[in-house]
This record gives sequence, C-alpha cells and structure tokens, in this order.
Amino acid sequence: MIDKIVPSVEAALQGVPDGATVMIGGFGGAGQPAELIDALIAQGACDLTIVNNNAGNGETGLAALLKTGRVRKIICSFPRQVDSQVFDGLYRAGKIELELVPQGNLAERIRAAGAGIGGFFTPTGYGTDLAKGKETREINGRMYVLESPIAADVALIKAEAGDRWGNLVYRKTARNFGPIMAMAAKLTIASVHEIVALGELEPEHIVTPGIFVHRVVKVPRTATGPAGFKQAA
Repeated sequence: MIDKIVPSVEAALQGVPDGATVMIGGFGGAGQPAELIDALIAQGACDLTIVNNNAGNGETGLAALLKTGRVRKIICSFPRQVDSQVFDGLYRAGKIELELVPQGNLAERIRAAGAGIGGFFTPTGYGTDLAKGKETREINGRMYVLESPIAADVALIKAEAGDRWGNLVYRKTARNFGPIMAMAAKLTIASVHEIVALGELEPEHIVTPGIFVHRVVKVPRTATGPAGFKQAA
C-alpha cells in the first residue's frame, strides 16, 4: 500500500545530507513551508545550497536558516529587501555565496530540470553581467543566452491538502514555485493543512500528482506566517 504520510516534520526531514541542494517554495510568506524550514534547522544539515525566490525576511523562516551559518550558497531573484538583514550581513561578510537569477529565468530553470530539458535560450540577461561566461546565440535577429536547469536533492513545499499517495492541491497564490520544485527534486517533502482520503481530491484540481511527492506531513494552520506575513495557505 502506498502511504507517503509521515507522522511529524522531524520524520519528514530525516536523511537530508550535508551539501544538499534544497529548493524551498514560497513568495515571501505566501506558500513558504515554515514548519519544514524549522525542522531542517533542527535536523542539522550543513553546507547547503538553497534555491528560493528571495533570501529571507526578518529573523524567521528562511532567514533563520541562513542565520545558522549552514547555508553555503543561495540561488534567488530578490536577495535584498527592507528586512533581509540576515542575508545582507552574511553576504557583506563573505560568508555566503549568491547566484542572482531573474525570476522568470529561475522558474524556467527549475521547470526545465523537472521536464528533463537540457537547457534553453532566453533574451533575459543578455548584455549584462548575468550573461558572463554563458553561451549566446542570435535567433531570428535577436540575441539569446543559454541557461541551464536547476535540479535539487530536496524540495520543501507547502500545499493546502494532500492524500496518502502524495497528490496535492494548493490555495491561490501560495501555489507559486511549489509545483515546479516538486518536479525538479529527488526528494520532495510537502506540508499540508489537510489530509484527505483517496478520491476526495477532484482529479482536475490536482496540481502536483503524487508521482512527484515522496513525503507528506500535516501541519496546523496559523493566522500569520514567517516575519508576520499573513498566511496564504
């Protein structure tokens, strides 16, 4: 019998190795799997590469993970915000490496990994420092940059509901990077607010099929998320 439900966030994070590349879903607080991030902090893996839309807010969630000093590199689109002081301090001190990726390129590089695409050409970044060292090509009179896929050892994502097979549905914009990250990782761990019986999820409503999900853990719904953001899932 296939049953991907695990009893706790601690069990969900078992086996994450040092040196892993970890994708973390979320756009700010929307869809950020805060409980899984906290469990990763407690689990103790170090020398991590994190892939996320930004570099954390305030002192909680992703920022708290960075503050442990166990993240070697972050790949993101928006590393500096008003309250991204943790990342800013680490970066200025030379304690963390940054790979800056335009948001559309970030999403497509993750999607490409999940789809088995070896690379793609995009005009975004051509003629800037972001294109240095990358292959360029003229296509129909326009210059493009070759971008490579981003794959991960682990993806931590947040969904609204799931079943024991790992099928997931999301709530509104909390969906964001979750579906493509689930496809691009060797091990996908999903937190959900509700676990339903098989057949209760409408097939047309399932965004992430269970084939891409390996562990599902139920977490309580809270009124606010990391750094005081209102929860969107």
